[in-house]
Amino acid sequence: MRNAEATRKLLIQAVGSLLARKGFTAIGVNALAREAKVDKVLIYRYFDGLPGLIQAFGREGGFWPSDEELMGGRIEDFLEKPVRERLQRLALNFLQSLRRRPLTLEIMAWEMVEKNELTEELERIREQSILAVFSRGFPEKAALPDIEAMAAIVGAAISYLVLRARNTKWYTGLNLQDESGWHRLELAFCELIDGLVGN
Repeated sequence: MRNAEATRKLLIQAVGSLLARKGFTAIGVNALAREAKVDKVLIYRYFDGLPGLIQAFGREGGFWPSDEELMGGRIEDFLEKPVRERLQRLALNFLQSLRRRPLTLEIMAWEMVEKNELTEELERIREQSILAVFSRGFPEKAALPDIEAMAAIVGAAISYLVLRARNTKWYTGLNLQDESGWHRLELAFCELIDGLVGN
C-alpha cells in the first residue's frame, strides 16, 4: 500500500515537473512514466489513464490553493467577517498563494498559448475551486452585487501582475521584484474592493 501511494505521488509530481519544463505538448503516458521512472501501466492502474492523472495533479499536487488557504483558515472565522473584508482577504490570499507557487505560474503561462484537453481539465479544477469558495464563503451572495464579476476583475489583475513579475521588474512605476511594490498593490486591491462593494 505504501508503494502504491509513493508511486501515485511520483506520477503526480512528474506531471508538474514536465509541465513546467516543456509545456502541455510534452505530456503523454510514456513521457510521464519515464519522468517518474515507473512502468506506464501504473498510470492506468492508479488513475485510469492520462486524464485521471491530470485531474489528480490538479486536485492533489498543490497546483491550486485550497478553499481554506484562499479563505485564510477556518470557514467559520471567514464567515464572521463583513462581505467587504471577506473579499479583501480572498484577493490578498489569492495573490500570496500564487506568488508561493512558481510551478503554477509556469503552467498558467503555458495555458495562455496552448488549449487542449489537459488545459481544460486544469481550468475546470480552478473553476470548481473558486465556485466552491463563493458558495461556502458568501452564502448571502444572491443579495449582493455581482461579486463573481468583481472577483474576476480583481483576480485577472492579480494573475496578470504575478505572471508578469516572473520576467519583468517594473510595471507602472511599481517594483514587482520588491516587497514594497507588492505591499502597495495589496493596499490598492483593498481600496478597489472598498469602492466596488462599499460598506
